[in-house]
Amino acid sequence: MGLEKAHIRNTITGEDVQVMFNPEDYTLSRDMNYAQAAVPGLSAPITQFVNGNVPTLEMELFLDTYELHSSGGSVLNQAGSDVRTLTSKVTNLMEIDSSTHAPPVLVFAWGSLTFTCVLARVTQKFVMFRPDGVPVRARLQATFHGFQNGDTESKEIKRQTADYTKSYLVGQGETVSAIAARVYGNAEFWRPIAIENSVVYPDSVRQGARLVIPMLPYQDPDTGEVIG
Repeated sequence: MGLEKAHIRNTITGEDVQVMFNPEDYTLSRDMNYAQAAVPGLSAPITQFVNGNVPTLEMELFLDTYELHSSGGSVLNQAGSDVRTLTSKVTNLMEIDSSTHAPPVLVFAWGSLTFTCVLARVTQKFVMFRPDGVPVRARLQATFHGFQNGDTESKEIKRQTADYTKSYLVGQGETVSAIAARVYGNAEFWRPIAIENSVVYPDSVRQGARLVIPMLPYQDPDTGEVIG
């Protein structure tokens, strides 16, 4: 069984950019954003999930034209040719496509890894040259960002947003702003709770009272202001 080569497919044109040498390693990373709301009287701020960031795939690609290379019976380069003819096939994946007015969506595939993405960054380092100065060897540090179609996501994936239409049992010494920080993640959103429950003094709520917690965003029935 032959060595499986990694390749990058342009989903707009259907063309494949075959990686000359498989990367020695690659790095997949992902992170999430959380907001913190400081609440007087608590030992630590309230942590509230905000949104996820795109996953990232990073790797180094090695390209060489000093010698003749072929794959699957196809000649990839002529010995001693300018390596920039190969590096440009990768960097051109950041060019804006006239039909979509954006760089193309890509699929990086290698073995069990299939990563739908866009090419976010490429750093080219030329490390070997002919006597006339033409580069024949290069290393590309490539960063791909995962791609998610927002329209498709909204249709196929139910948004995971907490339903705040519920009741809340007031504890000892709790204020409306402290309750807002706990249930909404933001103490400044105390007014919907106060309005919904006709609370006259937000800083003094009876312990044991059960308050209705409305869903955000909330429209003030008196002013029409949208909160949250």
